[in-house]
Amino acid sequence: MNTLKNKVALITGSARGLGKAIAERYAAMGADIVINYSRDKASADEVESNIKAMGVRVLSVQADVSKVSEIERLFAAAKEAFGKIDIVVANAGIEMVETPVVDFTEEQFDRVFSINTKGSYFTMQQAAKHVEDNGRIIYIASSTTSFPVPGMAVYGGSKTTPRYMVDILAKEIGHRGVTVNSIIPFAVDHSGIFAEPGSYPRLRQQLLDSSPMGRLAEVEDVANVAEFFASDLSSFVNGQHLLVNGGATN
Repeated sequence: MNTLKNKVALITGSARGLGKAIAERYAAMGADIVINYSRDKASADEVESNIKAMGVRVLSVQADVSKVSEIERLFAAAKEAFGKIDIVVANAGIEMVETPVVDFTEEQFDRVFSINTKGSYFTMQQAAKHVEDNGRIIYIASSTTSFPVPGMAVYGGSKTTPRYMVDILAKEIGHRGVTVNSIIPFAVDHSGIFAEPGSYPRLRQQLLDSSPMGRLAEVEDVANVAEFFASDLSSFVNGQHLLVNGGATN
């Protein structure tokens, strides 16, 4: 049985969606958890309560990952509270869909890249500085980085660049026994843009049509892979990008 007992895991963007599912999965495995959120304190408080009920320690830190100083403060708070960090999941991000190339604005571009690209780069940089030897760094990408979807040029582009950093970082710190990998999820039901029933019906149908399994991903599908990458089972898996998309081609 996999265990993360005596480990400390920091997950950015963990008040909702994928980050919440990963944080709660790691807590169930015995890890102490650092929750990060940007604005939604109510959701963060709910996750914190859920994790406390599992009998592990938890710290909730408000920090905007688009600001390097706040990422640094997040890691400093985690180290102060727990003394170490063993696992870092760079998950925080925003989505932007159904926006053709001829229509996106400079403001939209800057906002999406500041969170998804800059935020992930500097989260992984801090992780490289602070994660313990034999630790784990995991980047949550998107299947749009493997299968381009019309209307997602800005979003897919913002999620593609950190995949390259995963490759580089895996080579730079692999000698410490630290693994650096990315999870590449398909569109996730009940999360993100599909959190509300009936949202984006045209896009949902397009994605379902491309899925051999006839469904979108669920948060637990992604948490399953996050469990593998955080555990000892993946100790010799480094610099890899694992699609979690049920064989979809879009």
